[in-house]
Amino acid sequence: MTGWVVDPWMVRWDGLAVDQLRRTESIFALSNGHIGMRGTLDEGEPRGLPGTYLNGFYEEHALPYGESGYGYPEAGQTVVNVTDGKVIRLLVEDEPLDMRYGRAPVHRRELDFRTGTLRRHTEWESPTGRRVTVRSERLVSLTQRAVAAIHYEVEPSEDLQLVVQSDLLANEPVEHDSDDPRVAAALNDPLVAEFAHVEDYRAVLAHHARNSGLRMAAAMDHELEVEDGLRTEIRAEGDLARFTAAIDVPAGGKLRLVKYLGYGWSAQRSIPALRAQVEAALAGARQTGWDGLLAEQRQFLDDFWEVADIELRGDDELQQALRFALFHIMQAAVRGETRAIPGKGLTGPGYDGHAFWDTEMFVLPVLAYTVPEAARDALRWRHSTLDKARERAAVLGQRGAAFPWRSISGAECSAYWPASTAAFHVSGDVSHAVAQYVNATGDMAFERECGAEILVETARLWTSLGHHDQHDGFRIDGVTGPDEYSALADNNVYTNLVAQKNLRCAADACDRHSDVAERLDVTAEEIAGWRKAADVIVIPFDQLLGVHPQNEGFTSHAEWDFDGTDPDEYPLLLNRPYFDLYRKQVVKQADLVLAMHVRGDAFTPLQKARNFAYYESRTVRDSSLSAGTQAVLAAEVGALRLAYDYLAEAAFTDLHDLHRNVHNGLHMASLAGAWVGLVAGFGGMRDHDGGLTFAPRLPPGLSRMAFRMAFRGTRFAVEVEPGSVTYRIVAGEALRTRHHGVPVLVEPGRPVTLSTPDPPEPPVLNQPPSRAPARRVPPGG
Repeated sequence: MTGWVVDPWMVRWDGLAVDQLRRTESIFALSNGHIGMRGTLDEGEPRGLPGTYLNGFYEEHALPYGESGYGYPEAGQTVVNVTDGKVIRLLVEDEPLDMRYGRAPVHRRELDFRTGTLRRHTEWESPTGRRVTVRSERLVSLTQRAVAAIHYEVEPSEDLQLVVQSDLLANEPVEHDSDDPRVAAALNDPLVAEFAHVEDYRAVLAHHARNSGLRMAAAMDHELEVEDGLRTEIRAEGDLARFTAAIDVPAGGKLRLVKYLGYGWSAQRSIPALRAQVEAALAGARQTGWDGLLAEQRQFLDDFWEVADIELRGDDELQQALRFALFHIMQAAVRGETRAIPGKGLTGPGYDGHAFWDTEMFVLPVLAYTVPEAARDALRWRHSTLDKARERAAVLGQRGAAFPWRSISGAECSAYWPASTAAFHVSGDVSHAVAQYVNATGDMAFERECGAEILVETARLWTSLGHHDQHDGFRIDGVTGPDEYSALADNNVYTNLVAQKNLRCAADACDRHSDVAERLDVTAEEIAGWRKAADVIVIPFDQLLGVHPQNEGFTSHAEWDFDGTDPDEYPLLLNRPYFDLYRKQVVKQADLVLAMHVRGDAFTPLQKARNFAYYESRTVRDSSLSAGTQAVLAAEVGALRLAYDYLAEAAFTDLHDLHRNVHNGLHMASLAGAWVGLVAGFGGMRDHDGGLTFAPRLPPGLSRMAFRMAFRGTRFAVEVEPGSVTYRIVAGEALRTRHHGVPVLVEPGRPVTLSTPDPPEPPVLNQPPSRAPARRVPPGG
């Protein structure tokens, strides 16, 4: 049997399928937000797409334009596959262990969400009949930022000579598929060797990126346990350092190797300084030891699951997928420390390693309520790029700060401006995340140091970008909202609503921090201007249809010919011209529907139901961002069965490879969308006014659902069963919330159990032909 095994606390693959290696390498990736390692086999081959990444370490390349234009970004940035330290090769009496040769009656790999490690167990018989059992365990430390480690053990069935080769390898050949624009640009030998050193069992390699000039160092050290008959050597040259150990191991004996890895990079620090940094990381790792690193990893994850766990009863496969999602979101961010959270995390080169608005609107809500320190650090990265955002706004003739559509360093890297530069909502998304984090944590120190400045500069962008019309409404024209199939539109509802919140939050922050306002030259007149613009911002409404147009005039556009669209033509952006998409009523991903989630306070229940029905029949979900949001609104309007289907789609996007591109890395926003779909959808969690409210309802097919969160230092659980919900404090002070609109006080040691009302009658809902979500039927259900 080959394939995934369902387990509530791990993902496990039994057997070897060479054609699935790229997919499993993404699923089995390990990261801590600073270091990312794809889940390649220990011996390095066979392989799908090798990858080791350092967050923020990139190479530059020219952006191609058929025609030049003022304000077009000139340089692109692409994540670099840096020095690979995962490789440990084994020779059994001069026969290399290669899973393509000989026989492996047992081979399994498992990513454990509680230990934070990738384990491998292989029983291999060589072509000449020699048998060994190989066990390995790999971790990227969640507590020691620059450290990764591998425990490697070989047990022969007879007296054998074993040779182990442990490598540091730079510029390993990587094949790229350039047919899909989502795939990272090809990079050939991006690293230039600067330094190589070996001593005892330790080696250090240092390189710089050929064009960006960024410097990095990687180091390895080893502990080796054998009984006798040991010979070792170590050598290094430009792109390769290799530690070799030849050992005579008797039947029943074991070879045990622990490999410690240290990684670091910098744009300013010298190569000697980077060498010292990674050698210090190795020293710390060796002082902790393998068992100590495992213990630290387990302790960290025990604490994480206390605040973040989700429990389901009735759908074991979805249970696994939701914990998988939470684990990878945590991995992508926990030690990022003022670096971006890329759209693929550090699991692959997809999207060139860029960060998008996905981070603020999908990933950071999860982190703000589970690992708030990671959300804070991601927002500190945005703050560190404010100068670039100001420069971008100035180039565009605007005041304030225009954050990029896609970037690694903070500079805009998108060559297609209608779907990038024109998507000014990114700046509103960043401000939304700032306000959400501050409300979730009460972190006034962050608001004073970073948040208020972000809010002020993004508010200035809106007052510069928009204008008051003759009716004194405040308009924002010629922008692109979240739906990339509608570009350069006037008064996109989502954009205007996040801008409205941005303007009000900036004014409130200046009232709280008058010294910050003074430092930023904010006047009382400017604050009054923000409040006035927010109060009269234009929110289009189609009185005839009784719905909000996604943007002004959208409901007057021609309908898309869904019946005449072949199912194989999706995603449309790869098969139909943008020109045709832009002038039709076809929606790539939730746009107005997303507005009804994050700014649900701006809509009535009737408007939500009518809007959701209208856009449900026009949304094709050519983006992995959409399903989680559609789950939220489907649940709110009472379509619980449909919401469950959308939740499953978000949760299984990567595990089931629904978009056929998981080989380039996982979809962080879709993983986060699974959490959002459950907690905001079936949990009914909202934070519109800075407080926290819930309206839970149990999904069909589940007999119990429970999730955990933190709010301003209090950890609590929401446990939903048929007809009732219990709120319980896990740690911390009392929690004031609302349950279906009713005020509730939950105190430590005094759980509160309340009944859940019946859901509203949902509107009639239809999806475009062939675009309905798959009906979720749990295995055995």
